Parts: sequence; structure tokens; C-alpha cells
Amino acid sequence: MLHYEGSLWLTDGARRWGGIDRVELLAHIGATGSITAAAKASGMSYKGAWDAVEAMNNLAGEPLVLRTAGGRGGGGAKLTARAERLIASFRGIEAEHRRFVERLAGLGEDATDDLHLLRTFTMRTSARNQLAGTVRRIGEGAVNDTVEVSLPGGAALLATVTRESAASLGLVVGRAVVALVKASWVMLALPGDGLRVSASNRLPGTVSRVVPGAVNSEVTVSLDGGGSICAIVTMESVADLDLAEGERVLAVFDASSVILGVTD
Repeated sequence: MLHYEGSLWLTDGARRWGGIDRVELLAHIGATGSITAAAKASGMSYKGAWDAVEAMNNLAGEPLVLRTAGGRGGGGAKLTARAERLIASFRGIEAEHRRFVERLAGLGEDATDDLHLLRTFTMRTSARNQLAGTVRRIGEGAVNDTVEVSLPGGAALLATVTRESAASLGLVVGRAVVALVKASWVMLALPGDGLRVSASNRLPGTVSRVVPGAVNSEVTVSLDGGGSICAIVTMESVADLDLAEGERVLAVFDASSVILGVTD
């Protein structure tokens, strides 16, 4: 079932003001008169809070938060009338959005699945390969996390992301994500017992298309279990590997070459 999670954003033309997190930050600033107190209430660092405020000021084209003399953290802060109006508008839209999502929940599981799929269609990125999946496991490290993503059909891939990015994206087991991999980062190899590579991801599949170019070829691989991945390889490599439709191959790429995205 669909549940309201506050994934509401305000957009004015090409300008994206922000969502509930930034609006809550503004509200805390208005209530406390302090960036430090507002950051603490919002679970942000002081620098992160000011970075968010400055971004909103730039997007608005006018100040939303003004420094005042005295106070902790080098001075207090107060909201402008524009910020107050923005908060009030967001609250009204948020209430309507909540009612809208509650009505969607009554449409049933099939409609919910379709809405999630349609949401992934809105993603625009320069990466050729976009693979939808679900977080299966997260291995925490001192600086980076290793995220295992389940793909349709049971295959899995690994991505390495910073701890900060994992927190920012809200990555938890069961979270729907989109794995982005540039075609130029994908290598192709012939399967065999002698294959030894340091890359974490080796997805088996079958060549479904080869589009030759002047220097490089674009090779599309239909992955076992569903989906496809595209690789850009040299013409020489195509000849050496005898790549043609129907050929069994492995799509090989490093965990650090995977970018994870979410749609809410």
C-alpha cells in the first residue's frame, strides 16, 4: 500500500525550492531564532543548515533568512516575510498532498506498483544504463558503505557509496533504488573458469545487439533474469572477442562505477 512519506517538493518553473526537510529547517529557525538550535532540531550540522539556507536564498532570488546581532553561533537569525509565506503555502499544499496520497492508497497494490514504475520513468540522467532494484544488504565501512542491490530475476550488483551519501539517500534494506552505470565503464568478457578480474560486478548475459562505429562499437547485453546493459568497446575488442548476437558474455564493472539514485 502507498503511505505518505513527505516526499513533496515545491517547484517554481525551473527553480526547485526544496521539500519538507528544508521547510522544517526554516520553521525551526523561525521558532528558535537560531541557526544552531534549528540545525540541532533538524538533525543537521550547523554548516549543513547554513548551506541549505544559502541554497534556498539563491533559488528564491531574495533572502529567506537574515542574521541578527548576538545569539549563539555568531549571531541569531530570523525569517523574512517571504519565508513565512513559503512555509504557510507548503503546509497547505502538504495537507492536500496527504489527502491525495491517502486516496491513492485505496486503489490497490497493482496501482501502487505502477506508480512506482512511472516515477522511475521521470529520472533524467546522462548514464546510459539505468537498472532498477532493491537494497538487499548494506556493509558499513569507516568512510564508504558497500550496498548490494537485488535486480529483477535474482541477480545482484554491488555499489560503493560514501557513508554521507547512504544517509542522504535514506538507504536501508528494502529501499527501491536505481543503479546508474555509464556504458563506457562497462567491460565485456567471455565467461570461463580462467577469468580473474578485480571488478566486483560480473553480470552474465547474452549479446543482443552490436552497433559498430568508426572507432568503438555499442554492444547491448540482455542480462540473465531480465533487463539489459550497454557497453562501449573498441572495434578491435569486438573482433578479438568475436562478439555477435547470441554470444554469452559477462558485463564487468567496478562497484565504484555504480551511482545509486532514488526517486523520492
